[in-house]
Amino acid sequence: MSLLTSSAGVGGITPDEWGPLIVQPVERESVALQVATQLTTTSTTVHIPVVQTDAGASYVAEGAEIAPSDAALGELVVTPPKLAGLSIVSSELSEDSNPAAQQMIGNGLARSIARALDSAFFSALPAPAPPGLEAVAGVGTVKAGATINNADAFLTAISQAEEQGATLTAFVAHPSDALALGKLKQAKDSNVPLLGNDPTLPTRRTVLGVPLHVCSAVKPGTIWGLPKDRVMVVMRRDVRVDVSTDVKFTSDQVAVKATMRAAGAFPHPAAIQKITVGAA
Repeated sequence: MSLLTSSAGVGGITPDEWGPLIVQPVERESVALQVATQLTTTSTTVHIPVVQTDAGASYVAEGAEIAPSDAALGELVVTPPKLAGLSIVSSELSEDSNPAAQQMIGNGLARSIARALDSAFFSALPAPAPPGLEAVAGVGTVKAGATINNADAFLTAISQAEEQGATLTAFVAHPSDALALGKLKQAKDSNVPLLGNDPTLPTRRTVLGVPLHVCSAVKPGTIWGLPKDRVMVVMRRDVRVDVSTDVKFTSDQVAVKATMRAAGAFPHPAAIQKITVGAA
């Protein structure tokens, strides 16, 4: 007789129960998925077209010939690799647990996947991880000095992005840098914080109206200014949850595996702004 998902003793947990417990927290907790455009593909490799230089235009006299010009085109090739998490639970726990216990285990896997995705997105990890922001050449840079005392560095970053035809939609900082920014005041002897608030999300901080996100994957001393339409997370496969009672058959345990195939993509590096503080 075969052991099936409908067999007695294994019906307490199914992929349908586990799926939302992992997929939804990943989408909520990953900062990369919040600040970048999500591009879903069904192909192994994605070719993102890049317009390096626009075709020219100018005024011409009445009846005069219009001089033709060509745009300079390129492409960014992205092959999303796999990231995965695995959790082993006893069959007793899987059968007897209430939703709170399942939520606890599901959130653990979700946090692991979200951290792995953010680490790859904001860092320069070795293969097989995809190249992240720290590996991107040609980003705009702003040196804020030994410490940040005002919003000038952020204003410069916004301006430099605008020179590239982009609008910064998010700043992302390490928790220690976000704390330092949170302590800044608008003026000497003032208790009014420099950072503003988003009326629609009272707990969200803003700098010059741009939301400030906090992520431990960001290198301390570095604050990224990102235009959402110029940074992407390419997903070959969203989070998939598989449950098996076979891999740990002799110990009567259940394996819960969560995988996804995703990579950051940065087709317009000059629009991305990197603010550095101190010796960073």
